[in-house]
Amino acid sequence: MSRLALVSENGQKVAEAIATVLKVEVEIIDTDLVRVAGTGIVRYDVGTRLLRGLVNKHVLQTGSHIFIREAGFHEICLSCPLTGRCFYKASIVYPITVESEVIGTISLIAFDVAQKETLCKNTDSLIEFIGRMADLISSKVVEQEIMAERTVLANRLEAVVDAVGEGVMAVDRDGCITHFNRSAERIFGAKKEQVIGKDSKILFPSLPLSSVLQDGIGFNSKEVFINYEGRKLHLLSTAKPIKVKNGQVAGVVASFQDFKETQKLAYEIMNTHEMIGFDDIVGASKPLLEVKAKAKKISASNSNVLIVGESGTGKEIFARAIHSAGPYGHKPFVAINCGAMPENLLEIELFGYVEGAFSGARRGGKPGKFELANGGTIFLDEVGNMSLYLQTKLLRVLKERVIERVGGTRPVPVEIRIIAATNSDLQEKVQKNLFRDDLYYLLSVIPLVIPPLRTRQEDIPLLLDFYMKRFNRLLGKDIKGFTDEAMEACIKYPWPGNVRELVYAVEYAVNLEEEPLISPESLPPAIREGARKRTRDGIAGGGQLLQLAQLEKEAITAALEQYGWSDEGKTKAARALGISRATIYRKIQKFKLSPPK
Repeated sequence: MSRLALVSENGQKVAEAIATVLKVEVEIIDTDLVRVAGTGIVRYDVGTRLLRGLVNKHVLQTGSHIFIREAGFHEICLSCPLTGRCFYKASIVYPITVESEVIGTISLIAFDVAQKETLCKNTDSLIEFIGRMADLISSKVVEQEIMAERTVLANRLEAVVDAVGEGVMAVDRDGCITHFNRSAERIFGAKKEQVIGKDSKILFPSLPLSSVLQDGIGFNSKEVFINYEGRKLHLLSTAKPIKVKNGQVAGVVASFQDFKETQKLAYEIMNTHEMIGFDDIVGASKPLLEVKAKAKKISASNSNVLIVGESGTGKEIFARAIHSAGPYGHKPFVAINCGAMPENLLEIELFGYVEGAFSGARRGGKPGKFELANGGTIFLDEVGNMSLYLQTKLLRVLKERVIERVGGTRPVPVEIRIIAATNSDLQEKVQKNLFRDDLYYLLSVIPLVIPPLRTRQEDIPLLLDFYMKRFNRLLGKDIKGFTDEAMEACIKYPWPGNVRELVYAVEYAVNLEEEPLISPESLPPAIREGARKRTRDGIAGGGQLLQLAQLEKEAITAALEQYGWSDEGKTKAARALGISRATIYRKIQKFKLSPPK
């Protein structure tokens, strides 16, 4: 489309106005010699290309206007096949210019004697007039191009804003909402059409945007609580003022994130993605120092490692530390829980699949964890729960260092270090033919046993302090420590969920505590009730210590009484205790626990 075609509608109106006033015909031609506008007998040829157009070509090339008094006899017309018999009688042809570029012509045309006489009598004034009309059309072209550019820019900006994961809202100087992206729609549960044009002070009165409009000072990562149409929203917001040249505030742009999502991301960064070294493993007890020393020694090799320990002792942390300290610490570390998914899904996750391997397989296939970990380390947690079929496939990986994707036949070589972990007795499973003995020997080239937390009580104060400080940063608290009673309760607690349970317990306490020191009342019920029971009953059984199974039973019962006996309550209780959902169901069955009647 030519530049003049952008204003064809305006051009037609200008042409008709000129023709009405001057009683001559008008046509506007673009650089392709296409009529953009026309009056009289050429009105019906708008949109068609001139067959010859020699005069228009001349004006387009020279950029100078021309007056043809005798059409068909001018020297420009001599090469035209219609020389001497042109249906034009006379014409004034004027260039339309935008920034020194000729983008077309506008012509006054005479088709009869009366119109020719008009052009010949008032030539100079008509040339000046048609020049003004050319400038008018030129300005319309520039205006249209600027508007089109702004529209494209606005659409591009809106597309970018809509693609942002954070909710974005913009208001003008009066607090009226002007922008509301798709993420904001999701967060607030409101459609753009419902809020655009509305007063933000009325719609979201608890949003602190008015102060930004007044003083021009924005804020970063501020917690805000909003009630909107019965929904209570806990958000993290950042706002920046929009200022014009004189420093006045013309509006505000604010972004929003669901606080739970940001907290989840922080947890993932803290617990999953960060590089962990041996110095990050907290503790100074003899059992822990001994296992750390052994782990440091084996980290330099590429031999397979089997980490054994109760649930929550930190087996993955040790695996990450071994990987980081090894020669391939800069390569990938890929972790997968072999007990958290059914056999067929675990096979796909480990080995990947080829295109068309099954219904719903994505085009091009997908690499598995072994391929993703190539050159680095793969951590197989709860390897004891792997089926015999997958054990056989894993055995081939260990022996031949190749894998085959599900549905494929091409062997893919992999060079990886395998660190496996289990909280079960693999030797017992071997004896019961539940675990392959050859696989067990290959995995356990270097066994590493992680001591449970109850055997290293001197590490408990260090761990409590370490995670208290981390959750202080994460939750914006300033707790200084634990009261003597709370610390004693934590030290004497058996921690059936080990370090994982301790982490959740500290998070629980930091969330609840409002004083500088964490008191027993802010500890999870299992720890709090355990301390009270010991105080009330002393040593059970006439001087005999309670058995670990009894302590475990009491901890699970207390957690279920706190969170409820429903499926959701059991899930929350398992999380608080630092054990898996499957484990708590198994323990409930083992101890024959049931809700009180």
